[in-house]
Amino acid sequence: MGESKKIEIMDTTLRDGEQTGGVSFVPREKLMITRLLLEELKVDRVEICSARVSNGEFEAAKMICDWAARRNMLHKIEVLGFVDGKQSVNWIQQAGGRVINLLCKGSLKHCEKQLNKTPEEHIADILTVVNHAAETDIEVNVYLEDWSNGMKDSPEYVYQITDALQHTGIKRFMLPDTLGILNPLQVIEFMRKMIRRYPNLH
Repeated sequence: MGESKKIEIMDTTLRDGEQTGGVSFVPREKLMITRLLLEELKVDRVEICSARVSNGEFEAAKMICDWAARRNMLHKIEVLGFVDGKQSVNWIQQAGGRVINLLCKGSLKHCEKQLNKTPEEHIADILTVVNHAAETDIEVNVYLEDWSNGMKDSPEYVYQITDALQHTGIKRFMLPDTLGILNPLQVIEFMRKMIRRYPNLH
């Protein structure tokens, strides 16, 4: 019998972004929703906020991290962070968090047009954050933002960035279809390419 596989569910309801236009939660609402997601629905992980957004988000993150730590669930609490040197990692650490979901550029277009950087420069910046996270005992997952367009238009860039990051201790590589452009067959095709090239990455 083959090795069993587990599907992990990470809920992003609490991270106020495009998917929740016009919606924001106060800290106590965020804590209540986190408790329901983890204790009632049994989701594996919850992304509770973006780092460095506001004092309100910081207070909510502190409240949730304190609650989770007392229930041995702190490893299930994640915060979206940015390639900004030490700033996001320090913000998460001060809030009591242990996991950063690091937002990196998953397409050459985003790297060059949004950041005005070469792939090599972006990789160096990512490694600075990853190394600082390791020094502060913060676990790192990586989002390859716009990965779907990256696989369509610049797969060599996707491979370059993943090659550079695969041995750094990053726990998960998250591959979003940021703009919702892929059909199911394309998802299968591109995921197969990634799995074949990186069979040991999570």
